[in-house]
Amino acid sequence: MKYKKAIEFGKNLRAERIRQGYSLESLGEKINLNPTHIGKIERAELSPTLPTILALLSGLNLKLEDLVKLD
Repeated sequence: MKYKKAIEFGKNLRAERIRQGYSLESLGEKINLNPTHIGKIERAELSPTLPTILALLSGLNLKLEDLVKLD
C-alpha cells in the first residue's frame, strides 16, 4: 500500500510541474534527473531521496510545504 504522504507529494508535484509548464523531460533536464524517475515519484511508485526532493523543490522554486502538508 502506498504511503498517503507520498501520494500527496506526487500529485502536488505533478500539478505544480504542469502549472509551471514543464514536461517530465524539461524538468528532468533542468535538474539533471531522469524523467522516468520523476514520473515514478509523481505516481508514488518510488520514494525520493532527500537530494532528489531538494532538486525538485529548487527546480520548481518551491518549499516542501507547497507539495505536502507537514502535520
